[in-house]
Amino acid sequence: MPRNSYVFASESVAEGHPDKVCDRVSDSIVDLYLSADPDSRVAVETLCTTNKIVIAGEVRGPSEITAELIEQTARDAVRDIGYEQDGFHWRHADVVVLVHQQSPDIAVGVDASGNKDEGAGDQGIMFGYACRETPEYMPAPIHYSHAILRSLAEARHAGRASQLGPDAKSQVSLRYADGMPVGATSVVVSTQHDSALDQAEVREVVRPHVLSVLPDDWMCPEEEFYVNPTGRFVVGGPDGDSGLTGRKIIVDTYGGAAPHGGGAFSGKDPTKVDRSAAYASRYLAKNVVAAGLADRCTIQLSYAIGVSYPLSVYIDTHGTGQVDEDRLAAILRELVDLSPRGIRTHLGLSRPIYARTAAYGHFGRPAEEDGGFSWERLDLVDALKSAFA
Repeated sequence: MPRNSYVFASESVAEGHPDKVCDRVSDSIVDLYLSADPDSRVAVETLCTTNKIVIAGEVRGPSEITAELIEQTARDAVRDIGYEQDGFHWRHADVVVLVHQQSPDIAVGVDASGNKDEGAGDQGIMFGYACRETPEYMPAPIHYSHAILRSLAEARHAGRASQLGPDAKSQVSLRYADGMPVGATSVVVSTQHDSALDQAEVREVVRPHVLSVLPDDWMCPEEEFYVNPTGRFVVGGPDGDSGLTGRKIIVDTYGGAAPHGGGAFSGKDPTKVDRSAAYASRYLAKNVVAAGLADRCTIQLSYAIGVSYPLSVYIDTHGTGQVDEDRLAAILRELVDLSPRGIRTHLGLSRPIYARTAAYGHFGRPAEEDGGFSWERLDLVDALKSAFA
């Protein structure tokens, strides 16, 4: 029997968290290449530590994108986050660029030639998920964890919370009754701050952001509201801890409420199905739930390197489905070409839209006019309803 009453927690990390700094740099480089050539291939990783940024990976793109341009892109990303600290400064950090050409053995598997369509950039499994816990069709704990940090970041950038630094983390634990969230049992926020502030002062800076994000009467008991539990968080960011691209994949997706595939997203162009097929599976799952065909939906896609179609399409509606899952899988494959090229074309992924995904989640964000977060569109709902009318 499924458990309907329980407590579930998810965490988020801010744009200034060391790992997220690296995600932002890597995705900014993806955008740099796609701006110059939508067919660019990019797989770039970033490491950061005290006043040091190391960028490595493989690319295939325009020759005018030089190491110097990559370095400047990295510095711009760090400046936009807000790092101007002695231990990590966008202008003064040492940037090392170790980027080389894509392996021809990988390229031949992906490239279209003759009668062969474009193949997947690697093998792998990808998951998408949607549920009715929030209007964004996202699990509530990760949704509110992201929203708290996004609110703090917006206030910091606007000068309303200039005493806070870029590095921060949140964790929200929610109580569920009859399978739906009804309130917070605890909230944890750790945020970098000026040395002049004490713990109590930081707590009161943070409090209104938590209250504004959580639904009315959802705030946890005061003794379960933890702000900077160690008491002090002055040294932070890459100066306090090293960061790597792709190390916060559960934060990027569903906060542990749904499965995650084998790979990270950031630093990869959309021929990499780790990224594009994860977006496609979220797109399909969200439309299934929005069409009223299920209250929860998990979709798994699997691929092999160089193969131009998914090896499997698996759907689980967790006992909430209103239609046959095998027929639903067949209908979805009719509505959307799930080949790597088909996904990229349908969702318009060969555009410089990725730096904005690097923090506060890749899912549950509004679709944007320039094609950003296109996988959050609900444009399959009518077709799904018609198919099962």
